[in-house]
Amino acid sequence: MATFLYKLGRLAFRRRHFVALIWVALLTLAGVGAASAPAAGNTSFSVPGTEAQKAFDLLEQRFPGMSADGATARVVFKAPGGEKMTDHDHKATVEKTVKELGRGSEVASVADPYTGHAVSKNGTIAYASVKYKVSGMELEDSSKDALKEAAQHARDAGLTVEIGGDALSAAPKTGSSEVIGIAIAAVVLVITFGSLLAAGFPLLTAIIGVGIGVSTITALAGALDLGSTTSTLASMIGLAVGIDYALFIVSRYRAELAEGREREEAAGRAVGTAGSAVVFAGLTVVIALVGLSVVDIPMLTKMGIAAAGTVAVAVLIALTMIPALLGYAGRRIKPTGAKSKLLGGGRTPKKPGRPNMGTRWASFVVRRPVAVLLLGVLGLGAAAIPAASLELGLPDDGSQPASTTQRRAYDLLSEGFGPGFNGPLTVVVDAKDSAHPEKAFTEVGDEIKGLKDVVTVTPALANKAGDTATITVVPGSKPSSHTTEDLVHAIRGKGADIAEQTDSKVLVTGSTAMNIDVSQKLNDALLPYLALVVGLAFLLLIVVFRSVLVPLKAALGFLLSVLAALGAVVAVFQWGWLFSLMNVEQTGPVMSMMPIFMVGVVFGLAMDYEVFLVTRMREAFVHGETPSQAVVTGFRHGARVVTAAAVIMIAVFSGFIGSTESMVKMIGFGLAIAVFFDAFIVRMAIVPAVLALLGRRAWWLPKWLDRALPNVDVEGDGLRAPSAGEEERELVRV
Repeated sequence: MATFLYKLGRLAFRRRHFVALIWVALLTLAGVGAASAPAAGNTSFSVPGTEAQKAFDLLEQRFPGMSADGATARVVFKAPGGEKMTDHDHKATVEKTVKELGRGSEVASVADPYTGHAVSKNGTIAYASVKYKVSGMELEDSSKDALKEAAQHARDAGLTVEIGGDALSAAPKTGSSEVIGIAIAAVVLVITFGSLLAAGFPLLTAIIGVGIGVSTITALAGALDLGSTTSTLASMIGLAVGIDYALFIVSRYRAELAEGREREEAAGRAVGTAGSAVVFAGLTVVIALVGLSVVDIPMLTKMGIAAAGTVAVAVLIALTMIPALLGYAGRRIKPTGAKSKLLGGGRTPKKPGRPNMGTRWASFVVRRPVAVLLLGVLGLGAAAIPAASLELGLPDDGSQPASTTQRRAYDLLSEGFGPGFNGPLTVVVDAKDSAHPEKAFTEVGDEIKGLKDVVTVTPALANKAGDTATITVVPGSKPSSHTTEDLVHAIRGKGADIAEQTDSKVLVTGSTAMNIDVSQKLNDALLPYLALVVGLAFLLLIVVFRSVLVPLKAALGFLLSVLAALGAVVAVFQWGWLFSLMNVEQTGPVMSMMPIFMVGVVFGLAMDYEVFLVTRMREAFVHGETPSQAVVTGFRHGARVVTAAAVIMIAVFSGFIGSTESMVKMIGFGLAIAVFFDAFIVRMAIVPAVLALLGRRAWWLPKWLDRALPNVDVEGDGLRAPSAGEEERELVRV
């Protein structure tokens, strides 16, 4: 591996014009494809295998044109103080608004509040239900604009009007957050390299890689049914790893220059050593992202594969375009320790030969490994304690910021009709095989009325064939509550009993039931996903490090950091700690996707830091240093760069904490705190402490396994022959 990449790095350095031309051509081709591709709607959402999805599919089949999974909107009206919605003027305004709402081409139906019994008991609040032919993700902007205009006309007439439902759902905008992240990354890179030019290379290649990846996703969006969330995830992950990978290769190149090597040779060695780590680090990220397919949610699978493709592009760019750019830069890229004149280069250092911060820290850790290990483990363990109280769910309009119309509509409906009115359940009765369908419909309704937390049960509405009916059930509790979840399970339990008696099937669906089923599906997939990702990466790291204990330590450290991060998420978003600092308006269950999302993304980034830091230690050990000296050498060369990479990632993810979307805010905080825990506590403290305690045992590998494993030579041992005459580097005394 190292020899092949060494030759690739030298070739890219010499043939830099050709390499640069290839990447510019690919970027142009992807850009043209994205620009010429037909506009694609947002991706459709389905969850195969769940009861809610089966019910949706059945409704589409038995109720043609009903658009069971179509978007819905509830236009909620409230009369001014002391007045009622039944007053003549207000009633006329609402009826006019209802006619206006029904004009859109995508509108399936509009229910008048006065004919549909949608006026509260005290007469102050009413709502009109709008049903669309397409899902909220596929709804055209023109339909959303028409909905907003109709509501505004009613406001102009003196009513308070808010819009709930999923018709106005939109992907959160993160452009400003990405710009802030890139700006902070630029500052950190300049400080790390002491050179504007060297700092610019990782940013340039990362942006080109993300440009190719996102443009390709845009070009294929229509054909593959990819939505805006897919490109958002791909850009976030691609930008993160793209900067990291280029950062490590440029840093190794400058270190090779500092040892007196010619520039082409230094480029080849940088790609052969650091590039090997980049390849395997990239493979761990790809495994984590592609592994999302085990969840069996098509949208999540597509997002993972698309992001994995962007990571693969980032790896290829780091291996080829970075050495090409280094060839263009020539002597303007300084060796490690030297700064450009603009940033203070040429000055005499105050304390020449003083060990850097990484060396001093590693020397301290190897002298006090037990204390550092205990402090790190106990600290993360304490942070993980709140994770024992983790409650999972999916956000609804009740978790939206109070400034949004969806949240205000949610509150108005709760005020007028009760909290459960915001999450009605749709019970589908399939009586196709029943001898008495109408009797089955009646029995289901009667059984549901006797359950706890049921406020309203509407009469069964049968299809034309008379073999299928829908029953709307309004719970007494809010949609995201455990009580509502228990009601869904209770109805399904009753349905199983009724099925035996009447030869009919009872299915529960609707947005609330779908959220419950998705949460359960994600919970069930977490352990298999964790086993798959950690297992495959464990095998991969055995090949990289030629050790059993080092990969085991890496996996256990990752689990500890993820649990600590989940604990922090629970403390802030579920318990309400630091809620004012984080601008958390509403506490509640943690998003169901959060654990599996954190496992995938954080695992990939954590293994990046593990590979880059420990491969340098492995390299030093293989080349003759003692285990303790190898730990210090690894930190001397890698700690500064890993620190810079972690700070960049934390800055990028922290930018999302400022989002008004609670889900985006939670993801940003969770990923930022997880990277902090993993990079600075696990990789910078626990890892060197464990390696210092294990000594030579850390690199133990059974002989039979050593013979069976391929020799990928990540540490670049095969590159020592060309420089056999060079003096050995001075060992760091510990």
